Amino acid sequence: MLLDRVLAGTPTGEHPLTHVAELPGRNAQFVDWPTWLKPEVTTMLVSRGIARPWSHQARAASLAHDGHHVVLSTGTASGKSLAYQMPILTTLSSDARATALYLAPTKALGADQLRNTLSMTDELRGDAPQLAEVFASSYDGDTPIEIRQWARANARWIFTNPDMIHIGILGAHERWARFLRNLRYVVIDECHYYRGVFGSNVALIMRRLRRICARYGAAPTFVLASATTSNPGLAASRLVGESCTEVTEDGSPHGPRTVALWEPPLLKEITGENGAPVRRSAGAEASRIMADLMVEGARTLTFVRSRRGAEVTALGTQRLLADVDRDLPGRVAAYRAGYLAEDRRTLERNLSDGTLLGVATTNALELGVDIAGLDAVVVAGFPGTVSSFWQQAGRSGRRGEGSLVALVARDDPLDTFLVHHPAALLDKPIEATVTDPTNPYLLGPQMLCAAAELPITPGEAAELGAEQVLETLAADGLVRKRPHGWFITPEGQKHTPHASVNIRGGSGTQVAIVDGESGRMLGTVDSGKAPATVHPGAVHIHQGESFVVDELNLEDGIALVHAEHPDWHTSARETTDIAVTAVHSQRALGDVTVALVQVNVTHQVVGYLRRLHSGEILDSIELDMPQQTLDTRAVMYTITPELLVEKGIPAERFPGSLHAAEHAAIGLLPLVATCDRWDIGGVSTALHPDTGLPTVFVYDGYDGGAGFADRGHRAIVDWLDATKEAITSCECPTGCPSCVQSPKCGNGNDPLDKAGAVIVLQAVLDAVTPRVRG
Repeated sequence: MLLDRVLAGTPTGEHPLTHVAELPGRNAQFVDWPTWLKPEVTTMLVSRGIARPWSHQARAASLAHDGHHVVLSTGTASGKSLAYQMPILTTLSSDARATALYLAPTKALGADQLRNTLSMTDELRGDAPQLAEVFASSYDGDTPIEIRQWARANARWIFTNPDMIHIGILGAHERWARFLRNLRYVVIDECHYYRGVFGSNVALIMRRLRRICARYGAAPTFVLASATTSNPGLAASRLVGESCTEVTEDGSPHGPRTVALWEPPLLKEITGENGAPVRRSAGAEASRIMADLMVEGARTLTFVRSRRGAEVTALGTQRLLADVDRDLPGRVAAYRAGYLAEDRRTLERNLSDGTLLGVATTNALELGVDIAGLDAVVVAGFPGTVSSFWQQAGRSGRRGEGSLVALVARDDPLDTFLVHHPAALLDKPIEATVTDPTNPYLLGPQMLCAAAELPITPGEAAELGAEQVLETLAADGLVRKRPHGWFITPEGQKHTPHASVNIRGGSGTQVAIVDGESGRMLGTVDSGKAPATVHPGAVHIHQGESFVVDELNLEDGIALVHAEHPDWHTSARETTDIAVTAVHSQRALGDVTVALVQVNVTHQVVGYLRRLHSGEILDSIELDMPQQTLDTRAVMYTITPELLVEKGIPAERFPGSLHAAEHAAIGLLPLVATCDRWDIGGVSTALHPDTGLPTVFVYDGYDGGAGFADRGHRAIVDWLDATKEAITSCECPTGCPSCVQSPKCGNGNDPLDKAGAVIVLQAVLDAVTPRVRG
């Protein structure tokens, strides 16, 4: 048994397992091929080993064929692709002009689906000559210019992503008139990925796509594929702006899975910041587990939370394997976003054909790239949502055999909570996605893009809830209102609307990471994240090579680095100030007040820590980086000083108690909202100038908000109760990164009062619970 092999490598006296669950397999539910399916398509699918479709594939395909927008929400490896391939291939072989559009959130997924489609159409050409002119083609950032031009003129099935729909197709729709006029299907694959700011932007892009298609006389059918989520029909309808029928009953088989929850032990010989205990890192533990699995011949995929983490985990595995078999280190690699296109394609091929036995990856390989025959998945740190965890876990056992999934907790309050409360992971309903296409910070730039494409009619403005935003654009001279709608002005055109919008939530510009000695470009990073990731002195790892940043020039968009192999890594420190600008909702509950507020946040990277890979801190270095500001939404609570003193917290302990409660709450918000802790921030103070009271804020890290604070406000009881449980579950005596310390605290995690945080949270829960649950 694979788990026994991994446990055999655990040092004596350590008990990393907190829970083991044996999940049963599921038998297949087959049905007959739909009667509307073209015979030659059926023949081709049977020749590829698909004797009959599973029940969910046939139902979703038939709904789409009949013109109903549909979302198929089933598990990983449940063959969701077939649900859209059947109606599209049938339509394209019946109508020589019909076109189809496929959208993937990542290039790797889009490239994998295109390869599969080209293989299918090659097989079909003998029986369906008209499919010789399908010309399926990619159209993304990696596609050469000459192929893009050819695809626009000839292709009938385009494989792209929302970014290229936004800037490459809608921004030049007149050149795509042939394709858009005949558009019959739009596939949105892995649609659960579209959440927060990215999802809200994609929702607006889909509305823009539908209005442009209507201009050319087309009304395409939307087919969405999703991992198992809550209320997929509602989420899909919000994404495309039209009612979608959901198909959720999964007819696919899967083998039994062993799920192991794993908490690395506290290290006795090493202390971290302010003397806090340090756990063995999740990355180091994952390297050891992956090495043990590979020695047993198990094909293993290890998911790591960061680009740097993927590189370090792969390197750690290679070092461990070098002591066992000198050939095995060459069969391990890292895979992450930021690699150049040719590097990604080579890694994908090597993983698919078995050349690579182990890969450490970011969530870039979480989505539907077809990787058959994996025996195990190691998840180094909870990926932020239950949906993502099961999506990653589902990459193992894709041939129906049994498989192992190991979740290795990292130093994070949410991870601590989950490994000690397994029901919250294994028995919890999957989250619903969070999107807000009415966010004015997103709606304004999107409406300027829409006006540049076609004048916006009064009816469209009302349907989108954009009248006020358009009035603001008009006041700024960017659009002009006429009797028949809103028209972009020459001044608006000067703003280059499409190029100015980064739909994934960044600042819209990229910083190039360049080796200053060779001139080689290593990759890119969003300029909004650059101060925290490629500041001077930061360690940057690229495909196993270590670099240290010499200079960051945000104005020129370049970070210069040099090759170096330090035995330490870096983490940025930020300071934050917050001011309340509006109150959206407020409840006064005696000595406690809970509110949803609009805030103006100013934060600045002020330095960084250098840490050994063991977690031990070497030193702290100051930086002078520019301030960044955002206007966003926050959930806030206040507690009177009198109540804190009554509960046993004297005034001198106010700052540490509130600070620790804030840190832990940030770590636990992903439990109730589909976000990552890096999507949110927080501030706590013993006396905030806007409230005059001890106050804790947790805010969305995007202009206008992304819906996360709103979700936390609605679920404050579950959220803060889990936060309290995470703190009390942690075995450390006075606080550590697994409960109340934050990796980005600008105050150096000082002061922090673990015991006081539990009292603060219980005081808020005592005030809120009767009114929410009663």
